[in-house]
Amino acid sequence: MTRSNLREIAMHVSFALGENPQPAEALLDMLLDKDYYATLAGEDELYKEYPSKKEVAYLTQVATGLGEHLAELDYYIEKYAKDWKVGRISRVAVAIMRVSMFEILYVPDVPGSVAINEAVEMAKKYEEPNTVAFLNGILGSFIRGELTEDV
Repeated sequence: MTRSNLREIAMHVSFALGENPQPAEALLDMLLDKDYYATLAGEDELYKEYPSKKEVAYLTQVATGLGEHLAELDYYIEKYAKDWKVGRISRVAVAIMRVSMFEILYVPDVPGSVAINEAVEMAKKYEEPNTVAFLNGILGSFIRGELTEDV
């Protein structure tokens, strides 16, 4: 499974956490139940391959991290979305930005430019072009405003 596919699954987890607040571990346990995961393959090709142990570790890191840092990530979204509250932004775009910001802040082996590029590419699959540009602008402002290293 590619890291892009794992990010997309992480975005689904992020979306679910935003829609139905619950412990991230419980949501991940349900998602990674092999029988349940197999049913998802019939709905979305993304789930046709069960993740390896290393991939499960990444998903666990991101899902639990999202659960722990949700308020912080939403703060950053609102800070860089200038006069927009999280509730006014597409829920899918918010879920994508949360994953990207989490990776930028807490996954050291993912360069910021990669996290942003992956977020933009994922957004193109789910969102209208103006939302993709909005998301890209927020993430670019976030990385320039919060990190001292160049993208």
